[in-house]
Parts: sequence; structure tokens; C-alpha cells
Amino acid sequence: MIDLRRVGILSPGEMGAAIGTVLSQQGLDVVTSLEGRSALTRLRATEAGIGSTASLDELVGSVDVLLSVLVPAEARSVAELVAASLQRTGVHPAFVECNAIAPQTAREIEGVIRQAGGGFIDAGIIGSPPRRAGDTTRFYCSGLDTGAFEALSRYGLDVRRVGPEIGQASGLKMVYAASTKGTTALWTELLVAARALGLEEALLAEFGADHPVARRQMAGIPSMPRRARRWAGEMEEIAATFADVGLTPRILEGAADLYRFVGDTSLAAQTSRDPDPSLEAVLATLTAQLEAQRRHS
Repeated sequence: MIDLRRVGILSPGEMGAAIGTVLSQQGLDVVTSLEGRSALTRLRATEAGIGSTASLDELVGSVDVLLSVLVPAEARSVAELVAASLQRTGVHPAFVECNAIAPQTAREIEGVIRQAGGGFIDAGIIGSPPRRAGDTTRFYCSGLDTGAFEALSRYGLDVRRVGPEIGQASGLKMVYAASTKGTTALWTELLVAARALGLEEALLAEFGADHPVARRQMAGIPSMPRRARRWAGEMEEIAATFADVGLTPRILEGAADLYRFVGDTSLAAQTSRDPDPSLEAVLATLTAQLEAQRRHS
């Protein structure tokens, strides 16, 4: 049985801080590096009981497991910083790539970490940020040696091994997220299009008040805008995943375009600390943004 003393998290954003909260509540020492991080991230770390090290080198040198929990666009650059730190310090904690990235991206990052002498575990997170031990969030992992990450199941995380290959856990995250966040993009776009065409009332009447799919999909839209910029990168990773197996990437590239469109509005400036806007407010803002773009095109 692997004995864990300290876990590092890069970075304690909404998901990372939630993971840190669960682990620290279960008795693990959880730390991070807050160099260059925002005031909100620092606040989240404090609230989660996550300690801070003076530098990345101190973080890398003091933990048994290092979880990378970032926006997809930062995954490679942060891994390179960690690899450089591994070489400087000569220590080799297990590096767990938890970001929403394509399997081929995970394998590229594995090469960066292993070249620096580090161990690498592929992971994919499915579900909302966990609030307590035993929550429904699933942490899938893959690789030849995933024991260090699986050990976190003793500290409140639902960790499930997918298989022995790097990319399997990331791949599961990609295909699952296509069914959730990809579908949210489609529903957002079709509702904005219906409003722009003057057909929203007719469309909603066609769905009916008790249409289970429409009701569920529309209920999820108000919490989307604050995540739109991050989800755009995730859609691009899913598109790359599909392209790599020979399928068209264009469906999810379109979803990425939609999330960039949302990300250009004031809605995207909200954080998880702010109340979600109403569906009406989201559709009104996006329709106004669409009309402004059409006037200037």
C-alpha cells in the first residue's frame, strides 16, 4: 500500500480547490504554488485548507503526488515548468495529468515529464467539483503504474482505473464531455438562432412544457457562460481526439466557436461566486451580441 504524506495541486481553481478541500478534510497535507495566481485563486486555496509553498521547486520537492488541474490550454506549458523543476531538484513525485485534453496531448506531456525523470499518470475528471468525500465526481486513471493516484481513494476521491495505456483516461473524458458540454453548445446555439428568427415561442411550444430533454438541456445553460472560455479549449481537444481516430473534428470545432462567442460577452466575466444569470438573460445577451456582429460584418 502506497503511503501518501503530501499532495500538490496545480492549480486551486474551482475544480482544484474542491479536490484539495476533500483531501485536506480527510487528513492529507495539500499544498500548491500561488506564484502569479489571481486573488480569487488565493482565496480558494485558503478556504480549501491548501497550504502554499514559496516556489514551484519547493512544491515539487515536497510532495508525493502532483495533480495538474488547469484549463486545457495551460496543460503543456505547466508540464514543461514541472519538468524543468524535476531536473533542478532531482526529485520525482508522481505527476498526474488531470486536464481535459486529447489522448495524443496526454502522450506528448508524458514524454515531457518522463524525459525529466518523472512518473506519469493519465487522468480524466468526470462530474462537477466534489464538495465532500464520496461525492459523485469520478476520477478515471490509466497507465502502467497508477497506484499513487489510486491511493487517493482512501482520502475521499472516487478513483477508477480504466486501463494500462496513457490516453485511455483522457479519451474517456473527451468522449463523455462531447455528450455533455458539446450538447450544451448545440442547445445554446439553436435557442439563440430560434430567437434571432423570431421562432423561439413556436419552438418552445413544439417541445412542450414536459419535454424531458429540452427541460434538462435548457436548465444547464445559465451556468455555462462563466466556463465558456475554458470549454472552448476543451472542445478543441475533443475535436483533435475525434480527428485522430479518423472522424470529423468539425462538429466540436463548431462548439468551440460557440463558446468563444459566449466568451466575448460580459457573461463570461462572472465567477462561481456570482449567481448564475437566468436563461432569459443569457439568450438576450447572446442575441444582442449576434446582432452587433451582424451589423459590423
